[in-house]
This record gives sequence, structure tokens and C-alpha cells, in this order.
Amino acid sequence: MKIKWLGHSSFLLTESTGISVLTDPYDERMVGYGYNTAPKVDIVTMSHGHADHNFIEAVKGCKQVYDKPEKFEFEGRVHITGISTYHDECDGKKRGNNIIFKFGMDGVNICHMGDIGEPCSPELIERLLPVDVLMIPVGGNYTIDAEQAKEYVDKLMPQIVIPMHYKIKHCELDIDKVEPFIRLFDDEYVEEDIAELELDRIDFDENTPTKLVVLDRT
Repeated sequence: MKIKWLGHSSFLLTESTGISVLTDPYDERMVGYGYNTAPKVDIVTMSHGHADHNFIEAVKGCKQVYDKPEKFEFEGRVHITGISTYHDECDGKKRGNNIIFKFGMDGVNICHMGDIGEPCSPELIERLLPVDVLMIPVGGNYTIDAEQAKEYVDKLMPQIVIPMHYKIKHCELDIDKVEPFIRLFDDEYVEEDIAELELDRIDFDENTPTKLVVLDRT
């Protein structure tokens, strides 16, 4: 399978047979930058109802839209589980609910944390495991920040962690850059400026330390 970052919390996940998933499509007017090319995919998942995460108009048609905390299966190849969480530390009283989506693709367990705002807890960790690839917001203010994200990483112990929802060039949101999160990892376990990840089940070894991969926006 392949993973590309299209900006903000939006990733293109492509399964080996070509089935494609887009997470959290965003509105350029909210974020400050837009998609380089309007994505055309089979599935769209949306973690919550804010325009920087649910802008389906940015997508060139799709067969399924998943935006509920339920279990889904697409053509017997892609398995998706939505898990209800909170967008803030006050049980949703500030910003409402958030859906974490777990994807099973080519034997790889991928976890997209959406706009998670609630603190790390043993109960939530148990619901999320196992995780091979973790996509987690690190920009703070509207979500957890770098330190809180690192706590999730340490508890979930993914093989690969990919930061998202942070400030890049042209971003108009009041969020932090990715550097504070990068500094929480040893340099030997950090890879930056990666255009695309290509993964297979055989790439994963439970004894391998977590690697931080910072993707370029494509």
C-alpha cells in the first residue's frame, strides 16, 4: 500500500489493488492552501463536521463517504473502523466529537486520529490497538499539541508515526509548526522530506523502534 500526505489532515491511502481512500478533505478557504490536484478516490472518511475536515466538494466523486463511528468494509479488501472520541479535553463541550478511523489495508493497521483533543487514557489506547502506522495531529490549539501527541505515540508504540495538522507555508490556522514534535525524537529515528511511503506487512517488526516520518505535501 501507499501513503501520500495532501496537506492538513488529508492523506491518500492506496491499497495494492488500487482502491483509494482520502481522509479529511479540507476547504482551501479555511486552511489557506488547497489541493495541488483535486483528488479522485473510491472512499472518503471525515473525522468531524468542520470545513477543514469534511469538504467533500474538493473530491472528484467517490463511491462511499464514511463519517460515523461504525465498522465498514469495501469490496472485501479495505476494512475501516470509526471510533468515537472528543475534539477537546472537556468531553466535547468546546468543539464537539471526533472520529478516529482505523484502516486495515494490505495487512497494515493504520490509525488516523482526526482532530483528537482528549487526553491519552488507558481506555482509549486499548480501543485503538494494534497500530502499525499512526497519523496524529501535533499543532495544538484546536487539537492535542506536540507533547500530548508524543504521549499517544509512547503508549500506542506504532512502527511509524506521521504528524499532521500543523502549520506549513500559506497555512492561516493558529497552530504550531512540526518542529517541536520532531525534537521529541532521536535524530536516528527521524526521516524528513519524504514524498510517499510504500508499505507491506512484511516491513513491520514489533521489535523495531518507532520511526517518525515527516511527509512532504504532494
